[in-house]
Order: sequence, then C-alpha cells, then structure tokens
Amino acid sequence: MSQKHPIVVVTGSSGAGTSTVKKAFEAIFLRENINPCVIEGDSFHRFDRAEMKVKMEEAIEEGRDFSHFGAEANEFNLLADLFKTYSESGSGKKRYYLHSEPEADEHNARLGTDKNPGEFTPWEDIQTGTDLMFYEGLHGCVKNADIDMTQHVDLKVGVVPIVNLEWIQKIHRDNAERGYTADVIVDTILRRMPDYIKYITPQFSETDINFQRVATVDTSNPFIARDIPNPDESFVVIRFKDPDKFDIDFPYLLTMLHDSFLSRRNTIVVPGGKMGLAMEIILTPIIHKMLEKRGG
Repeated sequence: MSQKHPIVVVTGSSGAGTSTVKKAFEAIFLRENINPCVIEGDSFHRFDRAEMKVKMEEAIEEGRDFSHFGAEANEFNLLADLFKTYSESGSGKKRYYLHSEPEADEHNARLGTDKNPGEFTPWEDIQTGTDLMFYEGLHGCVKNADIDMTQHVDLKVGVVPIVNLEWIQKIHRDNAERGYTADVIVDTILRRMPDYIKYITPQFSETDINFQRVATVDTSNPFIARDIPNPDESFVVIRFKDPDKFDIDFPYLLTMLHDSFLSRRNTIVVPGGKMGLAMEIILTPIIHKMLEKRGG
C-alpha cells in the first residue's frame, strides 16, 4: 500500500455488474476533481481474440480447463508488478484491449496505429501526475501461493451478485451486445466454472467491501429467465470486512439510505434502487481520506 500513490480495485466476474461500480467511481472522480489512472482488466489478458480462439480449441481437444478466468490466459505477474510500481512511484505501463470498432478507431487515431477489434494497443507510459490508480476487471484481488495482487492495493471492492442473478445478467448482456445464443453462453459458463471457483470466488474474501445484489423474484432457473430483475426487485447486501478500517458510520448510513437495515454487525442491506447512492455515500469519504493522506 502507498499513501502517496493509492490504488483502488473493483473486481468481479463477467456479468457481475462491475460497470455500475465503475460509474459510481467516475461520478466521484468528476465531482471531486480527481485525476485517476484507469486500468482495464481486459488489457492484461495474455492473448488477443484470434489467439484466444486457437488456445481454446487446443484446450478443448486436450481436455484441459482453460478460460479468461484462469492464470494461463492472463498476465498476472505484469498486473501485480504494475500495482507495485505505481504504489512506489506513480508510474508504470498500460495498454488497451480493443473491444469494438469505435474503440479501435479512437486509439488508432490517438496512437497512429492500425489495430483491429480484438487486438491490444502497444504498451505506453502511464500519464504522470495522477491522483490514484483505478482498476476494474476480473482479477484485482487474486491472492494464492503464486501471486498476491492485494499487497499494494489500498481499497478493494468486490461486485458479486448471487450466482443465478449473475448468470441471468451475463446471458442477457452477451445476447444483446454480442449476439451470442443462449446455448453458446451456457457452454461458456460451464467451461469457465473450474477457473471461476479457483480464481474468481476466493477474491471476495480479500475485498474490503462487497456489493452483492440479491433478487426478490424467482431466479431459480436463470437459463430461461426472460428479463433481468430490475433494481426495485432486489436488495443489495453490502459487507465490510473491517468497518473500523474506513471508519464506517452505520447509524449515518441507516439515516441516509431509507429502508436500509443491518443484517450483521458489519453488513448493511439497502434497496436495490439505492445501490448507486449507497456507493457514492460510502466511497466518497474513503477516497477523500486517501487523498488527504497523500497530501492531495
């Protein structure tokens, strides 16, 4: 950890809703005039889209577990090194994974390159003078015998809806945004499950704060659900690993978040529609304290 160069990590599975937390942080950064260094987790995949397809076919033929969730498909060491370098000096290298034509056009114009969707931009130096690093992706809190992402991170946030809801969100997102059929998406979920259990789930024991959305409608068969439960059809369970670490004021939160309640001494439950508000109320003072400690 570094008082001078703090690092914030948002980690969660594909379809978990990490983009919602990212938007909350973006609102805080804009309102509070904070200049973040933004790191996208996809940029630390080991293979581009074409290479990944080849590696996937090889793994299937050989009967091996292989997915974007696992160590074999990611540059864990490079990400851990980036966290270390940034925490020590506020510097490092980053790149972008180009998901779409608009992203490719934007970065090609900026860098003078000719990259296609599914490829990576070249590595480049992080802009100097940023206030903090903000990472959002799959692996910001991986910690095992081989790697420890957490040792240089100041705030670790997990986004982890109950698994049936996570699958519903993934199925609908991948169908709407990528045109995948339900059968293809289910095959992906099944193929990723060993790596999900090994690399994704354990991270939520390392996070400082977890936001877990729980539906209040029947999601018992996520593979036939016609729509995603809306915020008013859910609660958000917010668990603090150590409330004292960030001086969490539960009476204040209960006052500010109408219809919220404590389910355990370190856990507050809020209506789903207040998830964004809860994030801003909880996270803004934490970010302020980080910047005060660095003299910013």
